[in-house]
Amino acid sequence: MTASGTGDPAGPHRIAVIGGGPGGLYAAALLKRLGPEREITLWERNAPDDTFGFGVVLSDETLGGIEHADPTVHRALQKEFVRWDDIDIVHRGHTQTSGGHGFAALGRRRLLEILHERCASLGVRLRFRTQAPPAAELAASHDLVIAADGVHSATREAHADSFGPRVSDHRCRYIWLAADFALDAFRFETAETAYGVMQLHGYPFSPDASTVIVEMREEVWRAAGFDTCEPAESIRHCAAVFDAALGGRPLRSNNSSWLTFSTVVNARWSHGNTVLIGDAAHTAHFSIGSGTKLAVEDALALAACIEEQPGLPEALAAYESERRPVVESTQRAAAASLRWFEELGTYIDQPPRQFAFNLLTRSRRVTHDNLRLRDSSFTAAVEEEFGCPPGTPPMFTPLRLRGLELRNRVVVSPMDMYSATDGVPGDFHLVHLGARALGGAGLVMTEMVCVSPEGRITPGCTGLYTEQQAAAWNRITDFVHTASPGTAIGVQLGHSGRKGSTKLMWDGIDQPLDAGNWPLAAASPIPYAPGVSQVPHALDRGGLDAVRGQFADAARRADACGFDLLELHCAHGYLLSGFLSPLTNRRTDRYGGSLENRLRFPLEVFDTVRELWPQDRPMTVRISATDWAEGGTTAEDAVEIARAFVAHGADAIDVSTGQVVPGERPEFGRSYQTPYADRIRNTLCVPVIAVGAISSWDDVNSLLLAGRADLCALARPHLYDPHWTLHAAAEQGYPGPGAPWPLPYRAGSRTPPAGRTDAPKPRLTLG
Repeated sequence: MTASGTGDPAGPHRIAVIGGGPGGLYAAALLKRLGPEREITLWERNAPDDTFGFGVVLSDETLGGIEHADPTVHRALQKEFVRWDDIDIVHRGHTQTSGGHGFAALGRRRLLEILHERCASLGVRLRFRTQAPPAAELAASHDLVIAADGVHSATREAHADSFGPRVSDHRCRYIWLAADFALDAFRFETAETAYGVMQLHGYPFSPDASTVIVEMREEVWRAAGFDTCEPAESIRHCAAVFDAALGGRPLRSNNSSWLTFSTVVNARWSHGNTVLIGDAAHTAHFSIGSGTKLAVEDALALAACIEEQPGLPEALAAYESERRPVVESTQRAAAASLRWFEELGTYIDQPPRQFAFNLLTRSRRVTHDNLRLRDSSFTAAVEEEFGCPPGTPPMFTPLRLRGLELRNRVVVSPMDMYSATDGVPGDFHLVHLGARALGGAGLVMTEMVCVSPEGRITPGCTGLYTEQQAAAWNRITDFVHTASPGTAIGVQLGHSGRKGSTKLMWDGIDQPLDAGNWPLAAASPIPYAPGVSQVPHALDRGGLDAVRGQFADAARRADACGFDLLELHCAHGYLLSGFLSPLTNRRTDRYGGSLENRLRFPLEVFDTVRELWPQDRPMTVRISATDWAEGGTTAEDAVEIARAFVAHGADAIDVSTGQVVPGERPEFGRSYQTPYADRIRNTLCVPVIAVGAISSWDDVNSLLLAGRADLCALARPHLYDPHWTLHAAAEQGYPGPGAPWPLPYRAGSRTPPAGRTDAPKPRLTLG
């Protein structure tokens, strides 16, 4: 089967489109325009002027694609658009305005009218008020079936075995409404009511009308009585809550009802000659304004792939290959935005400017540097409120933890090097940690330093259970303090638990040694990898006391070595983490069962170490804030775990995730672990260290300025570039005390020139 745009009659000639939303209509119009001989029929069960919602926002990128593919539609849209640049964030009576964003919107009904007219002019058969035949029936009589039948797609559900859908509902209720006046900006406004926090999202879509979405947590919605009141009363209540934003004007409905947002993900987007587009294939939360945008872009890509590929199977595969990465990226951003609004109550006490910056950067698509380009005065005001000295990026502002002042907010994250002999760090560790200390980070952390021979992960792990090991660590701390004054070095103490006695990472991660294994201890006798890993023995009273004593001895040695900070490793499935997770702790004594009991032994160890560790030096705790597995530690549990350690004297919580059970399913992505740090920080008002795929200085600045973290720990970027922090300073034009270059390196503090720079500049254009 070849593309009919080439005139080949074997191409998809008869095409059925199920659903008359923007995606289905635009796909029909494009395919008919590209192949006038095609027979294209579109079924829409509603009337032509029935529509959900009011306004539609499209990006310049999407409009560019439309202009290239169909100038007629683009010209019609251009005549209708309302354009504006500002975002207003209203919080506790303060309005923060950020400009330079560039929006274009029009009424959804008018968008549909334009697409109806275009389809009709091209000869697409539009069957309104008509239920489409089942997709399987259409597939038998058509060359191609495009399922654009929305979030509740009957096509997707009828062929669930083939598409593999996953539909997730969320924690907020929302309603689409409209106001008969044009807002002069994209407006976000919070209302703190007796029932809880409510949120307004509003934007203009015509010279005399605006979309208004009211959103709140389910429990707030119920407490306010929205679950029992009549629709008209519900709308009046929303207007009363946001009376100031509306200027006393009423809100109106279009058969609107309260909804919960559903995130739709499909394992596959096509089945035979049937393909999903738009909300049938994927959804992304309305707070980033992406639903119509994604549907229109799907239609563009599908039409292009049908034209470009030699047959329909290749075209559908190419369509999914092209669109899936884009959609998944958008869904990650939308998920971050959705979670932000779900957790709105945790941010409500932030200062107004920080709250506004936090909201603007919630999806991680808008960043500090990006926002500074859009509106430098707004960003400068946020930096001033944060406490940045003039000309100082947020990452180079100091932070004090007890008697330790860190000159910047960058941490070299603990990274196991598996390069020790009998637990003794050698020249490799001196060079590795020394280089990163010279590289400008405020705090350099050791790898997990084991408190006993049996507490090692591998034979190559370092320890602090002998004086020889302590002497070797003393050599490293002396070098850091002497060669890079002002850089702090911290030690992370831990015990491998059930994940010990394994090969070096590059010889087989988590695989038992071929010979020379040592016995393992854990909270419960559960092997890490059943049938592969050694079964640990459950620690009894004597074993618990012995391990606590080993941590105490290691802490004394760490003090003598001159470490500036001590971190207790309670993450990643190692011994103390194994007590915290319900997946690895099945004890029936006072150390198992409830979270309070599971916390008992880690807190006993913490208390012992805190008592020995000098009072003017800080202690942190690394936790896994989720196990990424059903029945494991949850985000709510993580808050309570952090609360307990802080109550016992922890100065900051280092928030990691996972690595507790082998069957975990992490949601990998840029800065993917930071929402857990964010939640702990803003729920408990405690300092946190964020970690997890933070790779750019722009991300660091954004996380800090938004109040989602106090320190940012980076691992792989520091393996790629030991001088990552100094280079970040140079790239931002920052020469200040937060990132001083070592004297021998100062000549390299500017980016070396690349290529010739002495060529004459062009002055005249002739011809």
